[in-house]
Amino acid sequence: MAEPAYAQPNLGVLLFVPYRAMEERVFTALREAGFGDFTIAQARVFQRIAAGGSRVTDLARQAQVTKQTAGFLVDQLERAGYVERVPDPSDARAKLVRVASRGERAVAASAPVVAEVEAEWTAHLGQRRATELRRSLLRLREITDPFRDA
Repeated sequence: MAEPAYAQPNLGVLLFVPYRAMEERVFTALREAGFGDFTIAQARVFQRIAAGGSRVTDLARQAQVTKQTAGFLVDQLERAGYVERVPDPSDARAKLVRVASRGERAVAASAPVVAEVEAEWTAHLGQRRATELRRSLLRLREITDPFRDA
């Protein structure tokens, strides 16, 4: 009898599992560094903030949440000091959300953990396979990430 299709994880699940493992390590490090009030839901919006700032509507679209949800999460992040709202230089009626100094410190606290996890994965896979995995995922991103240039 043939094995059922659900017996083996699909590629989406196989991509998601390592991401979640890295995410858990990052959040553990953030808690240990004093950023315990930062949530995964907030991170979904936070990690999409462009270098020069982003509008809430753009963050909502990229995080695939409603504008109201994105606004709520940005409000929480702002109260906690991770982001700030500033005037949009291209439209006086609009505001941009940008990373504030506490947010920059949280990003800095997470960077060594990300590097450590990537080094562990490279050691496990070997340099050639890790390089090929990165190349393949970047290529896959071309057809799966409509916001890669946002």
